[in-house]
Amino acid sequence: MNATSTGALLLCRADPETVGPLAHLLREQMLLVRAGAEWSVLIPEGKPWRAGGAEQDTAEPVDRVLGGWATALAVGSSWPVLALWWDADRAGYTLAAGFRRPVGYVWLTDGTPVGEDEAMRTFAARLGLDPVLDVQALEALTRPDPEADAEARLRGLLAVLTGTGLALPAGLSPGESADRLRSVAAVQRQVDRVEWAGWRDAVRVELDAVESSRIGPWVRGPRARAVAAVQLAAGLPLLLWGARRRSGGWAAAGAVLLAQGTLGLAYERARAGAEN
Repeated sequence: MNATSTGALLLCRADPETVGPLAHLLREQMLLVRAGAEWSVLIPEGKPWRAGGAEQDTAEPVDRVLGGWATALAVGSSWPVLALWWDADRAGYTLAAGFRRPVGYVWLTDGTPVGEDEAMRTFAARLGLDPVLDVQALEALTRPDPEADAEARLRGLLAVLTGTGLALPAGLSPGESADRLRSVAAVQRQVDRVEWAGWRDAVRVELDAVESSRIGPWVRGPRARAVAAVQLAAGLPLLLWGARRRSGGWAAAGAVLLAQGTLGLAYERARAGAEN
């Protein structure tokens, strides 16, 4: 790798149709390509990271930028996000999954491992890899090997992930420059361009994500409407009873129930109207 070979790939364990809406929230122009049966890959169109060794540059290093993106996507989704990055000095990965602390590993350009072995075992566990064969292959990447540079280490990592269905298009490989990655992604048969569409669409995406999560039935739908109706039915008598008894606590509780029930029904009506 040389000073011009800084690059990054953002691998998401979900199909492009699922990844696309959330990727808009990163407010970065990216190309989105399918990477196998269960994976998608995001390729930045720009270079919002610090170029190799420019001390006066106020931008962040590529690993920090990619780690932030991976964490942001993982927190808003139910699938893990793997950031691969490399520059003139190092290469590595960051795996983010939900609200758990991200895990990562780093190699120097010549392939010297400088991470913690435990990171590989955590990596395997969070991706549901084979606890014996896959972990052995991953741990081999943490041992000294004079014939394996950082690029080879990342290729070895990707080779393990082929068992999960990952299949990167030809040319989207560790060690390539950001310009090369972008040009390869742009000519893929099925490629989508991700662009920031404004806060209104961002809020809509967030609401869709909440409604499709485990708490979705309690936010919208028959169950949510039933809960709102119960809150209204219980809140009004409680508010009146608290007022007659001059009990500020009970009156406040009734007011809160009334407010929650009213907001719940109003949200249901607003979302239904937005879809019509």
